[in-house]
This record gives sequence, C-alpha cells and structure tokens, in this order.
Amino acid sequence: MRKIFIVAMLLLAITLTGCGDDSNSNGSSVLKIGLDDEYAPMGFRDDKGELIGFDVDLAKEATRRLGVKVEFVPIDWDKKEEEINSGRVDMLWNGCDITDERKEYMLFSKPYMQNRQVLIVKRGNTQNIHSVSDLEGKVVGTQAGSNSVDYVEQHEDLKESFEAFKTYRNYKEAFHDLDKDLVDVLIADEIVSRYAMLKCAGKFEIIEVTVGPATEIGIGFRKDNFELRDKVQKVFDEMVKDGTAKKISEQWFQADLIKLKR
Repeated sequence: MRKIFIVAMLLLAITLTGCGDDSNSNGSSVLKIGLDDEYAPMGFRDDKGELIGFDVDLAKEATRRLGVKVEFVPIDWDKKEEEINSGRVDMLWNGCDITDERKEYMLFSKPYMQNRQVLIVKRGNTQNIHSVSDLEGKVVGTQAGSNSVDYVEQHEDLKESFEAFKTYRNYKEAFHDLDKDLVDVLIADEIVSRYAMLKCAGKFEIIEVTVGPATEIGIGFRKDNFELRDKVQKVFDEMVKDGTAKKISEQWFQADLIKLKR
C-alpha cells in the first residue's frame, strides 16, 4: 500500500509541475502579431527575406521583456478585422492608425506616434497637384484598408471628382504604379512615404498638405483582451522611460518620433 501511495504522489507532483503559469493571457507562450510585411519602415522584408522594421523591433523588445516568444503573421491589411477577431493573431502592431471605426472591433494601446495622410507625386509634379481640390479628374491611389480609404469613402463628392480611385494591397505596389504613370497621385501615410522616398531618391515628392485629420498610431488587440493590452502597455511604458523606444526610433528615422500619451 505504501508503494502505491508513493507512486500516486509522484504522479500528482509531475502533473502539478506541468501546470505552471508560463503563458500569456491567451493560454500560449507565443504571441502572434499580425502585420503587412511590405509596409516599410514599420514591418517589411530585407534583401534576404528577413522581416525587419521599426514596429518589428519595438515588438521584439516588448515580447522579450514579457518573457514570451513572438511570431509575426503576415496578413492582408484590408482583412485585419477578420484576422484579429478570428484569433489568428493576438495583436496588430504595424503602424495601425487609431480610428473610431477600428475602435468598434479593436482595443488599442495608448497612442505612441502621430501620423497624417499626404499627397505623393512623381518628381517634377507635372500634374500641378498642390491641394486636395487639384485631385479632380486625376487617377488617385492608396493602400486598401488604410485610413486614406476611410477618408475618401466618407467624402463621396471628393471620390466622384476622381477619374479613378485605385486601392493596392500594399504601398510597394502603389509606388510602383506611380512611378510607371499608372496613377497620377497617391494619398499615403507620411511616415511610410518619407521612408520610401529615402530609398528612391529623386523619384517622388511630397505635397505638404494634410488630407483629412491627423491620426495617432497604436497597438491593436481583440476587443475584450484587456489583460494582454495592459501587459504590453506596461512594458512599452518601461521602454519609453528607459530610452529604449527612443533608441529604436533614432535607428529608423534619425529622430525620436515616440509621442506616448501619459
């Protein structure tokens, strides 16, 4: 009987050992982060196919501090609502604008950057585009699922004035068509555009007007996942306080663009 008792206790100990809380709020030791992997400089592939970027570096540091592994999941940004609600990804960390529409199905961190939509034309501006009113009769492009699409869709008179309105899977394709004169002008995120222009010196120029309201960027979570949001926010606050976030920003933008609201 004593041997049976000892064996039973050993089995119980083994079972309890396997019940330690080494997971995140999703019941997994891996956080899945959804992103558009062609959205430079926030998250994109380098020449070797490795995933790099400003938000990628922030996310890697945050998950390291949380003590969990990270898996980056490339998604169709136009289907981000489905991706976050289905549970295929735990977070969206990829230059995600905080909008009232997205708040309907997403929980956000505190804003950590500001952004605006600007107009991009080919160098020389032969179309003489200087403001939104100059878009009449023009072929206008932007990324599908972006804040620019929301703005255009909400302003029917503006949209109807275009010769055509094209949406692209990513900005890489949009800039390609602008370069090939397949669109006349892009409405695009300023942060993404300025980085793209650094990589394509002399090809494009920014028209210094703001299309619609300026926006703020945050990290997106499923609507009810307050626990994960709060854990990530805590370590991100620490990264700002100790200067890590500033260092990462300076590596990508040569400036500290972190603007975390207290």
